[in-house]
Amino acid sequence: MARVTVIPVLLILSFFQHEALFSTILASGQQDIKDALGLRNVLWMTKNDSRVILSWNNNLTKEETKKYTVKYILIYKFFNTTKERKERLQEKEKIIHLKLHSGFNAKVKTQLFAKETEDIIKESDWTEFTYEAPPVYIQNLSCIIYNISFFNCIWHIKAEAPEDIQIFTSYRHAGKVFACHQYIKNAWKKNIGCYMKKMHFQPSRKINLNITVRNLRNSSRGVSYCKAFTPQTIEKLNPPINVSVSLENRNIKIHWKPPPTIGSARKKCFLYQVKIADHKIVNVTAENYKYPFHKPAKKCAVQVRVKKEICIANKIWSEWSEPVFIHDEKTVDILLLSLALFCPLIFLGGLLIYACRRYRCLEVITTPVPHPSDNIKTWLADETHHE
Repeated sequence: MARVTVIPVLLILSFFQHEALFSTILASGQQDIKDALGLRNVLWMTKNDSRVILSWNNNLTKEETKKYTVKYILIYKFFNTTKERKERLQEKEKIIHLKLHSGFNAKVKTQLFAKETEDIIKESDWTEFTYEAPPVYIQNLSCIIYNISFFNCIWHIKAEAPEDIQIFTSYRHAGKVFACHQYIKNAWKKNIGCYMKKMHFQPSRKINLNITVRNLRNSSRGVSYCKAFTPQTIEKLNPPINVSVSLENRNIKIHWKPPPTIGSARKKCFLYQVKIADHKIVNVTAENYKYPFHKPAKKCAVQVRVKKEICIANKIWSEWSEPVFIHDEKTVDILLLSLALFCPLIFLGGLLIYACRRYRCLEVITTPVPHPSDNIKTWLADETHHE
């Protein structure tokens, strides 16, 4: 009988100890109570193509789940990166897209909050997890959309990649899957890029690029990676169109129009840069710019380029527009004007001198008049006498 009564007594004492500890936690109002009641997490993962589904569970009872608000803190960092990603979740799983990363470190902990006050009641210790993916043999992947319907992707193959691998790509967009139209190859016949044309992009739908690395020596399925792009973030616009300049009241006035785009063409979506000769480049959000030019040059070149900025973040600038030159007619170089007027005069003068020498005009003009003979003098004297 003694053994039978001892166990219930110990259980009752243990229960009151936990209740006393829990009451002390609530009374103290502590905000970071770690593992006060033995809260634990268990992590596991499921590999699905180029993504990992990280799941976890805890030892919460149904009563605790109903009584408190349960949240999870997840922190993970890809290998060879310094940026940590931190998320507060209510679900017990997270889909992590590997992209071109070779693995990640993750840790998770559970927190309980009072439903009325949102005060933290208790939290678990961190539970850590490491996932190592198969080796990734490509790097520096970049994609770009240009001329509305052209799509290019390029990448580099790492030096440690096996000789017998080959890279294949396809992409999924708006529910359709497209194979690469034309591969770009290096000197060793390895695919290092993909060129596609006459494509139609929906700005609100992501482009999911699938990259498969296969070993050509065997018929294995290969290792696939996936990277998603928002079309407008990788669009390289054409230069602005209809660029015109004029000079009025010592101001250069520049006007232009935005180029075609696959996304929104609202004026507020574009950011422009204006370059005037060798002056500092200026950011402009309007479709015109006025620049005070106190000492205008004889000839001034103006160029404009554009990218998406306000509506959606885009780091890719267009090429500069063709230079448009402006001349200030009021400040024509005096020396050039003088030469323009004086050169014809010199030419005509030289031509006249040549003609005179050629046809001895000067000799005719400068030949002295001979004196009259004595007979003419006598005749003139007789005529005067008779009158």
